[in-house]
Amino acid sequence: MHSWSEPQRPRHAVGPVHPRFPDIRRIAVLRGGGLGDLMFAVPAMHALAAAYPEASLTLLGTQMHARLYSERPGPVHRVEVLPACRGVQEGPEDPEAVARFHARMRDESFDLAVQLHGGGRYSNPFLLQLGARHTVGTGTPDAARLERMVDYRYYQHEVLRSLEVVGLAGATTPEVGPAVAVTAADRAASAAVAGPPAKGRPRLAIHPGATDPRRRWPVERFAAVAARAADAGYEVLVIGDASEAGLGEAVLEEAGPPRPGRGSIRSLAGQLDLGALAGLLESCDVMLGNDSGPRHLAQAVGTSTAGIYWVGNAIMAAPLGRASHRVQMGWTTRCPVCGTDLTQVGWTAPRCEHDDFSLTEAVEPDEVFRDVEDLTARSPRLRGR
Repeated sequence: MHSWSEPQRPRHAVGPVHPRFPDIRRIAVLRGGGLGDLMFAVPAMHALAAAYPEASLTLLGTQMHARLYSERPGPVHRVEVLPACRGVQEGPEDPEAVARFHARMRDESFDLAVQLHGGGRYSNPFLLQLGARHTVGTGTPDAARLERMVDYRYYQHEVLRSLEVVGLAGATTPEVGPAVAVTAADRAASAAVAGPPAKGRPRLAIHPGATDPRRRWPVERFAAVAARAADAGYEVLVIGDASEAGLGEAVLEEAGPPRPGRGSIRSLAGQLDLGALAGLLESCDVMLGNDSGPRHLAQAVGTSTAGIYWVGNAIMAAPLGRASHRVQMGWTTRCPVCGTDLTQVGWTAPRCEHDDFSLTEAVEPDEVFRDVEDLTARSPRLRGR
């Protein structure tokens, strides 16, 4: 047994740091969800890799996560794709497929299983089925108990939450931002679609999408920034997946053509795979977006970002630093249709049914463009560094 009575408190740790477990050779990390969800877990996985350098780390994640970490340096040795399972992975659940997955994972004989996926109501029982020697994670009051746990409180920054969890296993890191290596293949894939950035001309990526439509800044406001940037000489690239191609075209249509002899606006939405997206974001001087996966990936590859957040999401997901990142916030706290208190989320209240409004509509394009200009002025590429 490992005592909870003597946790250490290194200055760079988020919370108490408990003794490391002995003889750890195989680690499983449970983190489903989207691209942004994965980025929140990256610093914690780096911490685990540093704490247990002889161990292999298996990410229990999604097909997207598997594509990202295919032949990419980092803390993840391999990805096992989760089966559809309530509260863990979306999709119609097949109990037999879940049972086969657990049986196969038990054969791996994991020494440590780490739950970085929500409050534990569904993810803790799922994790326990792996049969690992040791388990750590978060838990709401109704969650199954793990060997070492920290209480799940909804309003906590997701990166810091994950770092607090791995501190239960004795893992710490001074790095609190996600970091993803960009490969030569990523850069080549990006150049094949977008071409190289023009010398001396700033390159701005804009992502107008978000999984939750309420987190989307209105298209016409993105278009206003795109038009101003193009008229100021920027190369503006609107990005998104195939489902967001219509949003990309809407931004172009609303922005209109830039003044002759100035910059340009193109939409690449639906044209970039995940590797090409990483390469493209690295090539940009600034990325502008909602609280969404591409903004988190841009930060992870080292690109400055101008983010537009609802205040509740900013608490949990906005970048922690401001040297290379800017955050504009929408402060709406009640649904304009039914008056529901939108701050009561997560485990504490059901979501109202209305999603045809923007929580960030009040953010002004002038303020956002000033952020873009300020970050552009600091661009190492444009300053010749």
